[in-house]
Amino acid sequence: MDNREAAAMFDTLGDLLEIQGESVFKVLAYRRAAESIRSLGRDLHEVWADRQLRDIPGVGEAIASKIDELFTTGHMAFYDRLTAEVPLSLTEVLRVGDVGPKKAARFWKELGITSRAELEAAARAGRLRDLPGMGAKSEARILESIEALKQRQSDRISIGTAMPVAEDLIARLRKSGAVAAAEMAGSLRRWRETVGDIDLLVGATKPEAVMRAFLALPEVKRVRGQGETKASVELANGLAVQMWVHPPERFGTALQYATGSQAHNVRLRELALDRGLSLSEHGFRRKDGSEILCTKEEQVYATLGLPWIPPELREDRGEIQAAQSNRLPRLVSLRDIAGELHAHSDWSDGVATLDEMAQAAVDAGLTYLVISDHSKSLGVANGLTVERLRRQRKEIDRVQKRLGGKIRLLQGIEVEILADGELDFPDKVLSSLDVVTASVHSSLRQRREQVTARMLKVIRNPHVDVIGHPTGRMIGSRDAADLDMEAIFHAAAEHSVALEINSHPERLDLNESHARRAAELGCLLAINTDAHRPEHFALRRYGIGTARRAWVHPDQVVNTWSLDKLTAWTDGRR
Repeated sequence: MDNREAAAMFDTLGDLLEIQGESVFKVLAYRRAAESIRSLGRDLHEVWADRQLRDIPGVGEAIASKIDELFTTGHMAFYDRLTAEVPLSLTEVLRVGDVGPKKAARFWKELGITSRAELEAAARAGRLRDLPGMGAKSEARILESIEALKQRQSDRISIGTAMPVAEDLIARLRKSGAVAAAEMAGSLRRWRETVGDIDLLVGATKPEAVMRAFLALPEVKRVRGQGETKASVELANGLAVQMWVHPPERFGTALQYATGSQAHNVRLRELALDRGLSLSEHGFRRKDGSEILCTKEEQVYATLGLPWIPPELREDRGEIQAAQSNRLPRLVSLRDIAGELHAHSDWSDGVATLDEMAQAAVDAGLTYLVISDHSKSLGVANGLTVERLRRQRKEIDRVQKRLGGKIRLLQGIEVEILADGELDFPDKVLSSLDVVTASVHSSLRQRREQVTARMLKVIRNPHVDVIGHPTGRMIGSRDAADLDMEAIFHAAAEHSVALEINSHPERLDLNESHARRAAELGCLLAINTDAHRPEHFALRRYGIGTARRAWVHPDQVVNTWSLDKLTAWTDGRR
């Protein structure tokens, strides 16, 4: 069993427990374990053999014992028991929009539906609409979701899965002593939200030594192809990796060629021809056959009369014209982020205490942190009542006193936007908070006019500062709400409400195209992690990648501001 298969098993356990109605904390424990195993750089079996399972984030004693049982006996009694109690194929039904665990359980118990195909057949036959809480519209939305799932089946990988693996491979190649330079390339280096595979580029004088070092890495499970300067492999976690080796003196042109989109590279080749040059991954060639070699990317662009263009912009969306006229923007970067406006603790569905989240924010270099736990209507997330919100304020004050001036803690809320556009808490409660983030988690399949009106109503509320993950999408598993985004952007700009770029790799919402349009219209943005555990603060970089692809300047991002400027903005909105 490889890492991908083991992660899938723990994901399945989470699904089955959710269908059975187990506590959200138990379900999340299995999902966190799956996430950690999926992104693990080493073979899980090797980690088990070295007795280091407890070193994996999210793997405690109970889950470690289940992995141990699996690798020792080839079976997991807990998994066998659950799959005997709940049909395994029922987990497919959970992937359908508008179908949560309670509905999946009801479809199974009342209609005998145990698979997505059976659900589709029942919906087309009109058998769902008469169930309590359903109706013809709900039935139609389920059919729409099933069709959408069919269309988006893809072998592409989340950047959150691919990036840590690529970075680990690059780090070890650099330490091998056989390379002069090593970088990731392709859509991963451009920070696209999903990638087909991992591309690595190496500069070395002895490619055979690099090949030996690469193929000897413990993660390499299968060699798909190998030549003198290229190797294609499959890792233990199922990811496909390709590596090319070029002479160091040609590394710059090779890296540029392997990074830029096809359209961007075509534009560069046209510019080269205008200068009497031909450009390839190997270098520039003059008409007399002589070459211009580039060890660094900057030399490639300089030869064409251009400043270096950041990888995130290399999509032929105006970046070359901007470079020619010296109008490339200063893009937001990780070092610009001063604070986090959207983080959860174990007061709702987070896994860490306020102390632990605050210390993690300090360690991440943040100067302020807004604790934004869920509001009461999101019961599955252990949302806060008004009374619990008041008690939390006292606990935040206690933690602040302990930390002193290391960081400023603020109390916020991720308040639920209800189906009718009302908010989960009255304005009087919201006015007592430092930063209010409003988010939609349910009724995402409302018709366009209804869901847009719902969002616009919230944007006009002066007590709402940020709209969290505005479209509600989950990459590869849940479609975005059918919002009139142009209307949303204009309203947000008018009312000085910030729109969130949620940094979690499964969301990245706003996406890059929405974020760019929002920025063009003068909207404020917030790059947040939606952290539910201390290590999630590191997810900021994925939101940064999306913002950079959207040409976002630091001044447009409210959590790059100083605390004084941020509070002046929220006070001014009130």
